[in-house]
Amino acid sequence: MPLLPTSDQVLALAPDAQISGAARGLASPQKWLTLGLNDEAAWGECTGSGQQPYQVLAQLAGPAFHCSCPSRKRPCKHALALLLLIAKQAPPSSAEAPDWVRERLAVFNRRPRAADALETPRPPTKTDATQTAARRETRVAAGMDELSLWLADLVRRGLAAAQTQPPRFWESMAAHLVDAQAPGAARLVRALGGLPASGPAWPERLTAGLGQLHLLVEGYARLDSLPADLQADVRARLGFTLQHDALLKEPGLRDCWQVLGRRVVEEDRLRAQRVWLWGERSQRPALILSYAAPGQALDTRLLPGTALQADLVFFPSAFPLRALLKSAGAAERLDRLPSHIGVARAAAVYGGALARNPWIESFPAAIDAVTPVRLDDAWWVRDAAGDGWPLAPDFTAAWSLLALSGGTPRPVFGEWDGEAFWPLSAWADGRLVLLDV
Repeated sequence: MPLLPTSDQVLALAPDAQISGAARGLASPQKWLTLGLNDEAAWGECTGSGQQPYQVLAQLAGPAFHCSCPSRKRPCKHALALLLLIAKQAPPSSAEAPDWVRERLAVFNRRPRAADALETPRPPTKTDATQTAARRETRVAAGMDELSLWLADLVRRGLAAAQTQPPRFWESMAAHLVDAQAPGAARLVRALGGLPASGPAWPERLTAGLGQLHLLVEGYARLDSLPADLQADVRARLGFTLQHDALLKEPGLRDCWQVLGRRVVEEDRLRAQRVWLWGERSQRPALILSYAAPGQALDTRLLPGTALQADLVFFPSAFPLRALLKSAGAAERLDRLPSHIGVARAAAVYGGALARNPWIESFPAAIDAVTPVRLDDAWWVRDAAGDGWPLAPDFTAAWSLLALSGGTPRPVFGEWDGEAFWPLSAWADGRLVLLDV
């Protein structure tokens, strides 16, 4: 039998007095449907406000906790109540733990836990920044543990059950990830919440989104074994940022950069601006990403329809797209376009990019000689070979694109996300015409 904690030791783990008081009220056998204990952990199922009981686990060495309740506080009242209950009256030892307990213990044992990192003495660090970075790594590791368990629960219950979940189901997990300082993962979870209502193909979309999250969890768990550029992609997707000043000290790529499109979207209460460039000599795309808070102006140095000699420094990535403008000359009017390709070839290029970085959200596509068409109450662009892409349902300038084309195929530049195309500009009468304004 393991050394069990005392009631005082358990209550010392409470994040606040409110949780401590609530835990005391739940530390009664009548509140629990099942209880179990072995040499490694205690577990149980506690009745709550939901239809299903909460699954609660406390690993005794550490300790480490899991609970399926939506509370953002860790340990929650259910986990503390479980420890209080076994401190007062330990349940009979159970040789066989349920499957859900074994799965969670496997996750706890595979990855570093926040409690371990806080209790294990560390060698002195040189700066406060180093200590802060180490604390964040600890929080992110704990957040990825929790996300892994959440994903396993969701998949076990099935996609049909996911379709019935209220908004707070998704928001609760996202909030936990924000607390764990993994805002990029939180944004992916929030995006999943809208997929069950996104149309007939929602199961495919949700499955793809869950797959991206699973890759992120497994990638972070094996971060040290990944190539450096893929490590950078994993960390960027989680929300780790690079210092721009340090990046700008790296050598830049000098080229004549054509500014082909600009799009502004709302992201986490900020305006995010994506400006797409194409290098004439390097024959590669570049994304200049910037943000502005409400009331603040966006960066307007790069105007679509212009070209300029400039040095760009690319962020490390297995498929580098995002870059910083290091230096730039005077902008001139764009008098030609880069080589455009057909829809099939553009889709193949996109697939190759995903194979290197599976978390690419928006991909630049320059499509040659396309005509907008209306098919089954939806807009498409179709090239000379008859291949086509559907336009994004919320793209509102389809009629403008049709009027601009006049029935004549036109080169079009835009963003492709794997499901829909968002045109940003088209070439007509010897000039670049902006569509998303």
